[in-house]
Amino acid sequence: MNLPASEIMLLEHIAARAWPAARERRIGDWRLFATSGFSNRINACWPLGDPGRLPATAIGEVETWYADHGLRPLFKLADGAVDPVLVETLGLRGYRARTETITMVAPLCPRDADPNIALNDALDATFRILFASGRAAHARDAKERLDTLARIPTPRAFACLSVENQAAAVGAVAVAGAWAGVAAMRTAPSQLRRGLARRVLRALTTFAATRGATTAYLQVEADNAPAIALYADEGFKEAYRYRYWDRPGGKFG
Repeated sequence: MNLPASEIMLLEHIAARAWPAARERRIGDWRLFATSGFSNRINACWPLGDPGRLPATAIGEVETWYADHGLRPLFKLADGAVDPVLVETLGLRGYRARTETITMVAPLCPRDADPNIALNDALDATFRILFASGRAAHARDAKERLDTLARIPTPRAFACLSVENQAAAVGAVAVAGAWAGVAAMRTAPSQLRRGLARRVLRALTTFAATRGATTAYLQVEADNAPAIALYADEGFKEAYRYRYWDRPGGKFG
């Protein structure tokens, strides 16, 4: 599946709404997001159209804005929907692509409710503890992501699957019209390879279907073969890829 550029841009706008940054600026159709510097999506410039000035000028403004926020300038470029002049200009300024990521989509297939999965409109302590447990050495990273989850606009749902009265897997979904974005999937290390993530995914997509969504999307890094296999088995297909562009060894502003 290869989406046309117009649909890629539409989905990029929807995805930006589903993972909201703490701060934002616009340069024409470019959207600049800044938070604490951990999650790439909310600490990058998304060039979603015409910046209203030459690419080199716009890039300079982006660099200044991120320097003012103590962050490295980072660009998120979607394959099939990016200006080749921008790519060339970034390359000439020393930027290089990294972290290839796949956006996958699937039609929603509602299923019966899973009695062991709780769906909540707000983050609770159980979700927060499990989500952050795998990031014990990166408390600020976990906090940034949890704060971002709390900013997701409604309708939304946070799922928690319990096994023997203990939280075992969590995930989140953000609904925007016909689209549902799945994110924040985590499974407790002791519960891996037991099909729990699949059950959470099904609960989230079923919730989204009840809120009017017809298609789900998610992002997964291209080297995460187990997750890609799970999503493919659940009907997700690759729609497009994106990469982050930064300057290796670049300093914070």
